[in-house]
Amino acid sequence: MNDFLSLNPRVAEIPASMIREIAGRKRATSIDLGLGEPTLAPTSAFLEAAMRETLERGLRYSPNAGTHELRAAIAQHYRYPNMERAENVCVTTGSQEAMYVALKTLLDPDRDELLVVEPCFPSYAKMAKLERVAVRSVAMLEENDFAFDARRILAAVTDRTRAIVLCSPNNPTARVLGRGEAARLVSGLAARGGEPIWLLHDEIYREQCYVDDAAEIARDYPYTIVTNSISKSNALTGLRLGWIIAPERFVEAAIKCHAWVTSCADTFAQRVALHIFAHPDGIAEHAPWYREHRQGVVEALKASALRFIEPEGAFYACIRLPDGRRSLPAALELLEREDVVTIPGAAFGSTFDGWLRLSWVAPLPQVREGIERIASYITSL
Repeated sequence: MNDFLSLNPRVAEIPASMIREIAGRKRATSIDLGLGEPTLAPTSAFLEAAMRETLERGLRYSPNAGTHELRAAIAQHYRYPNMERAENVCVTTGSQEAMYVALKTLLDPDRDELLVVEPCFPSYAKMAKLERVAVRSVAMLEENDFAFDARRILAAVTDRTRAIVLCSPNNPTARVLGRGEAARLVSGLAARGGEPIWLLHDEIYREQCYVDDAAEIARDYPYTIVTNSISKSNALTGLRLGWIIAPERFVEAAIKCHAWVTSCADTFAQRVALHIFAHPDGIAEHAPWYREHRQGVVEALKASALRFIEPEGAFYACIRLPDGRRSLPAALELLEREDVVTIPGAAFGSTFDGWLRLSWVAPLPQVREGIERIASYITSL
């Protein structure tokens, strides 16, 4: 039978997720250091309170932008300058939709270019390419353990650059953009004159930060769009509740785009989020666990004698493969020989191909065992 189905060629051109491909090969016996998903249980009180409210009030659509109460609570929690009102927030279906809507709202495919700071989560570039937006990348340096480098980022800006997307704390490297580098970046962008270049700051790992020098770009640069969610902070990845925080004029346009993409975020999820923000330190409830867990992970990595990047944030650690080893074959071989799931560095940019990313959210004995098996595998090479 002839196939007359015609598809958008950009969908075919953009590769599927390497992260999900590797994670899908996990066996029942595997030590899973793959997906970036918390293993902690969510706090039942937030879910139960939202359920009681839902049984009383039903489960209707919310306004496209999200409930006013939640938008106001988010804005007041972060209190970024000139972005402290409900009108500065659009509630989205997770942070990935938040980033997609931000890109789609901001960038004109006929003239604009997105600059992506690598290594980074691969979806930024894929979402832009799906919208026909030109994408370029600027890689941070391996000899500096991929630390954020404002001068390299500024040097990569062209006349077409309309936005720069960066994630801090970073996925995959777990590096954090420090205040000094952020100040240099902001100063350099401000000095360019002309139409402003926007900074898209993915703050999804904001609550997993282990250094005191982390920059909050939106406090110093007015052309900042922040995306975030309760997925990583509160172990609610499946609830799909995120947000955009940005200047009001941008949010007005983003709400229109968000309404076309997904109408509105889940009403039950919004109620859960409102209870989280109403509780003192609710959004940071798991932060102490990650900070303590990290200490044991770093100790295990040091004992392994492997080259690794010490995590400043998030819940990842990255291990260097021997020179010349490609990360995808190594991750597949490691899974086959040692039954450990890791993510190939190639998923996060070509300059990260010699690395493996480990997610250390599993119980510490499992993480230690996984690191020992990785060390045994690398030693055998």
